[in-house]
Amino acid sequence: MTTELAPGHGEPGPGHGREPVPGAPSPRRSPGRIAYRLAVPPASGVLRPRTLGVCAVLAAAVCAVFLAGVSAGEVSLPLAEVLRAVAGAGDPETRLIVHELRLPRAVAGLLVGIAFGVSGALLQTMTLNPLASPDMMGITQGAGTAVVAGLVLGWDFGPGTQFLGLLGALTAALAVYVLAWRRGTTGYRIVLVGVGVAWICTSATDYLMAHGRQFEAQAALGWLVGNLNARTWQQIGPLALALAVLLPAALLLGRQLRTLQLGDDLARGLGVRVQAVRIAVLVCSVGLVAFGTATAGPVAFVALAAPQIAQRLAGTPLPPPVASGLTGALVVLVSDLAARKLIPGTELPAGIVTGVLGAPVLLWLLVRANRTGSGG
Repeated sequence: MTTELAPGHGEPGPGHGREPVPGAPSPRRSPGRIAYRLAVPPASGVLRPRTLGVCAVLAAAVCAVFLAGVSAGEVSLPLAEVLRAVAGAGDPETRLIVHELRLPRAVAGLLVGIAFGVSGALLQTMTLNPLASPDMMGITQGAGTAVVAGLVLGWDFGPGTQFLGLLGALTAALAVYVLAWRRGTTGYRIVLVGVGVAWICTSATDYLMAHGRQFEAQAALGWLVGNLNARTWQQIGPLALALAVLLPAALLLGRQLRTLQLGDDLARGLGVRVQAVRIAVLVCSVGLVAFGTATAGPVAFVALAAPQIAQRLAGTPLPPPVASGLTGALVVLVSDLAARKLIPGTELPAGIVTGVLGAPVLLWLLVRANRTGSGG
């Protein structure tokens, strides 16, 4: 389908009726948007200059905070030395500190933030509900319950943690989808059922914590608040591979998700397999949040707040996935840096800071949804 936006009311745009030059874009401008069509390869779409600008600013901010996080620590390192160590130069002690201690932590925060931000954007777009996020729908809690079970029962071994997180998140998502099914599913029912599943998983986690031994319970408690301390490259690897597969899939689902906004009946008339798209979105979202949770724990409110912040920065009707991922990365990195600096000599878990920052956002969304009825 070719998307063309006429610059006037019923008037042909510039170049109307001309043959497109092979391989060259034929843009059509509209306030805040530029539609394009390529002859070779055959492709079309819409560019939003404001969204592109927001993504560029967010990417620059993420890079700055990332480098600041690598520089900060008990031994403060100048930015020039950090850059040399990242490039493999500099003295051996600095390279050891950067490559083995600080860089894995910063990369983990970056990837976890991207995963949570994109996951939240997918769910909020699918349900058309700003309150929909893995935190609110039981997906994060399902992954957390499975990983805590592994920690308490002694199954915590390398990639096994990633597998347990994925299994728990998939189980919770499947339960939500099955329980919300009634001649199909709607975004509102998915959110309501998800809240119930979230509390079930939370209760199961509390039971495991209460019946676990003190050492395992303390380890699980430290992980449950969302923690980037002592991250290793071995823990980051599975998340990086998951992002390499799931992020392109999430972007490819964008067109079908936009079509779902027209309603299920009209979307079916346009050839969209509605339930198949919803299942694909759930699988992508579950995979992202499961691997992110297994890496750093359930970092609170990032998947809820990041898409809403990105949507308002970009001025789009729904959360843009790329900007949401960058916003999530920025929130996690800033929170981790703040957690390390708030109390001298003490490194708080990043999830504590995101919880403090995210709670007001949740209250604001609840008030706004109550006033406008957008929450159902």
